[in-house]
Amino acid sequence: MKMQKIFLILCFVFLLSGCKKVPVMTLEQIEEAKNLSSEQIISKTVSKFWDGSDYVPGKIGGTWNAVLNADPKTFNHLIAERDGTSSSIIQMTTDSIAEYDTFSKSWIPQACFFEIEINEEMHTLTVHCTIRDGLFWSYCNSDEKIPVTSDDIVWWYDNISGNPEFQSSAYSGQFVTMPDGSVERIRAVKIDDRHFDFVYPRIVADPVLSSNCSFYPSWIYKGAFEKNGTEGVKNLFSINTDPRTIPSMGRYYISEYSPGQRLVFSRNPNYWQKDENGISNPYPEQTVYQIVGDQNTSYLLFKQGKLETYSPNPENLSDIINAQNSDYTVFNSEASIGALMWSFNQNPKNKNEAYYEWFTKKEFRQAMSCLLNRERIVNQTFRGLASPKYDFFPDANPFYNKDIQLKYKYDRQKAVELLSAAGITQDKDKIMRDWKNRPVEFDLVIASSSTTTNDMAQIIFDECKAVGITVNVRQTDFQKMVEQLTATYDWQSVIIGLGSNFFPTQGSNVWPSSGNLHLWNPLQRQPATDWEARIDYLYNEGSYTIDKEKSKQIWDEYQTILLEQCPVIYLVTDRGFLAINNRWNFSNFYFDNKNGAMTTRVFLRDK
Repeated sequence: MKMQKIFLILCFVFLLSGCKKVPVMTLEQIEEAKNLSSEQIISKTVSKFWDGSDYVPGKIGGTWNAVLNADPKTFNHLIAERDGTSSSIIQMTTDSIAEYDTFSKSWIPQACFFEIEINEEMHTLTVHCTIRDGLFWSYCNSDEKIPVTSDDIVWWYDNISGNPEFQSSAYSGQFVTMPDGSVERIRAVKIDDRHFDFVYPRIVADPVLSSNCSFYPSWIYKGAFEKNGTEGVKNLFSINTDPRTIPSMGRYYISEYSPGQRLVFSRNPNYWQKDENGISNPYPEQTVYQIVGDQNTSYLLFKQGKLETYSPNPENLSDIINAQNSDYTVFNSEASIGALMWSFNQNPKNKNEAYYEWFTKKEFRQAMSCLLNRERIVNQTFRGLASPKYDFFPDANPFYNKDIQLKYKYDRQKAVELLSAAGITQDKDKIMRDWKNRPVEFDLVIASSSTTTNDMAQIIFDECKAVGITVNVRQTDFQKMVEQLTATYDWQSVIIGLGSNFFPTQGSNVWPSSGNLHLWNPLQRQPATDWEARIDYLYNEGSYTIDKEKSKQIWDEYQTILLEQCPVIYLVTDRGFLAINNRWNFSNFYFDNKNGAMTTRVFLRDK
C-alpha cells in the first residue's frame, strides 16, 4: 500500500576484519518495518464502547473545532434530505420522537413520551405521543420562544412527507400492505397541541421505529405552502438565508455561515435535555466547522491542534498512533456494522444502453461479486483491520443469521462461467464481449473525497481487467453523486454507503421497489421483477409479524433472495479509529461501531 513517506535506509557496517554484509531490504520490507502490525495498532489504542453508564455533569465552555468536506446546498428542511452535508447540519437544530439505546436495545423517549395501544379485535395499533414540557423553537441571540406543538409533526407528515410531489424519503414509510394486498396509509392524528397519535391500519412489529421522525418548524412551511404551493416550500431557507433566522429546538443554533470557509453552531441553552445541575448539553459554547475539500487538509489541521478529532485513514494510521503524546488519544471501535456497497443501474430510463442489458441479468451481477477481491481490499486498503462482508444483515440486527451467506465470493473462474451463462464470453484477445459483440465496458462512480474508496475502486478495475472487462473509475463530487442517484439516474455503477441496519425494517426508502433510494431502479409503481415483488411482500410481512419464529422465516428468506440476486454487493467492514484532543474530559465520551463517536456531552478538562 502507499505510504506518505518512504525512508531509504542505507546500512553499511565497517569493520577492520571479519566484515559481514547486512542483507538489503526491499522497499516493501522497509514499508512493512515502518508500519505497525494490526495487533500493535490495537494495543496502542484505547477501547471505550458505550456501556449504558450515567453521564457526569459537565461545565460550559470552549470551542469544538471540526471540518465539513463540502458546503451545504440548502438550509431547507425538506430539500436537505437530498444532501448529506445539508442534512447533517439541519439535524443539529431539531430532535426526534425517540432514540434507540444500543446498550439496552430499547427505545427511549426523546422529544416525546410514547405509549403503544394494540386493538387485537380490530387488528389495529396506535402509538400515542405526548410532547415533553419545555420544548421550544427559539432563535440565536433572541429571547423569543415558540412552543413546539403537534402541528410540527402532523402538518408536516400530511402535507410535506405525505405529498408525493415533494418526493420525500419518508413518503413510502407512511404505507402498509394489508392482508388482501391493498395498501393503506398510517394516519397522523392531532389530539391537541401536546398530544398526537400514529394510527396503524394493522399491527406492526416495531411501531416506534416506524413512527419515529424529526420535528420541523411547520408553521413557517405551512404559511409558504398556503401562499405559493410546493414552490413556496422549496424556496424557503435557501443557502443565502441568514442562518440566524432558522429556528431551532435541537442542541444548536446555526449562528454563522461563510461559503467555502466555515459554518458555526452556537449551543442552544433552551434545549430540553439537561444534566443534574439543570445545564443543557452540549457544553461547548460553539462548534466551528471549517470547510475543507480533502482529508489531507483535515490531517494537517489536526496535527496543528486546530481540530478536536481526526479519523485516520489506512495510509496515515501508523503515523497518528506513533505520534500520540499528551496532545491527543487514539480510540478504536469494533468492526463497523455498515459497509460500502457496489450497485448497478437497472433503471428502464437507460434501457437503450448496453450496460442496462448486462446489469439486468443476475448472472452478470453475480459475476461482479466473484470479481470483487475482498481479501485484497482487507489487506491492501485496510492493512488487515477489516473483514469481508458476506452477509446481508449485520450481527447487531436481531434477525442476523450466520448461516445465510453470499455464495458469490472471489473466484475468477466462476465469474467467467457466470458471464458465459449471461451470454458474455472472451474473444481471441481475451476481451469480454456480449451477445451483440459489444465489448463489456462501464463506469464506476465514486466520491472524489475518499482516498479509501478510490483504492477499492482501483482493485475492482484490476480484477475486472484480468478477465477482459473495462471499468472506468469516475470520481465525482458527493453532491453530484446524490443527484445522479435520486434525480437524473444517469449513472452506471456506483460505490456508496447507506448507513447501518439495526432493524430489518430500516430502509423503507431503499429496499422496497417503490422507495426513492431503491438504488438500482427507484420509484417503481409496480415491481419490475418477480424477485423484487417477493422482497416487497416479505418486507411488509416482516414489518407487521410479531411472532418471532414466523418473523425469522420471513427475514431469512428476505436475506437469501437479496444475496442471490446481488442488486447491491457489499465490500468489507472496517474497524474505526478516532484521535481526540486531550483538552477534553473523556468521562462522557464513547466510541464504538453502533453509535460512532459520542461527543455531545464532552467538556473541557480542569486545568
